[in-house]
Amino acid sequence: MALTLISTHTASASATLDITSGITSTYDSYEFHMVNIHAGTDSDTFGFQVNAAGASGFNETITSTFFRTENAESGGSPNVAYSTYHDQAQGTAYQHLAYDMENDNDEAFSGILTLYAPSSTTYVKHFVAKGNYVHHSGKYSQNTFVAGYINTTSAIDEISFKMDSGNIDAGTIKMFGVS
Repeated sequence: MALTLISTHTASASATLDITSGITSTYDSYEFHMVNIHAGTDSDTFGFQVNAAGASGFNETITSTFFRTENAESGGSPNVAYSTYHDQAQGTAYQHLAYDMENDNDEAFSGILTLYAPSSTTYVKHFVAKGNYVHHSGKYSQNTFVAGYINTTSAIDEISFKMDSGNIDAGTIKMFGVS
């Protein structure tokens, strides 16, 4: 497997980070490396949504699952849990990748989202994501695992990342083609 850097997008008090070019049939899958995504407000949720080719609004139908592992900074209370609130059953909201994020300067989300066969006009589009961040309540290090599909057979050519309230204060998203 080889990664080819296609584009880099840097947030600076940004409402969204939208990638509106570069997702083409050149690669069968794409990786989005989210590096030090910092919430502008405390208790914020970070997610993504896509557009089918020619569509607008970042509101494609998603079915997903979301689970997490966590451990407190104090070293106690490890936990693994399925999070029904953060998955979707044919929903059109932004798919959560991290929730209740701290906005302290030493806390941010980093992870990788992989989108498979976005240019296919035959099949739905599958995705997987994993990441790590500090959850705001109790100072937990939290790993998230998200998987699902975008229920369209139209090609996907745009992706958007945003917080559910407030801005992406800082951070970088790099888009890679996978070959």
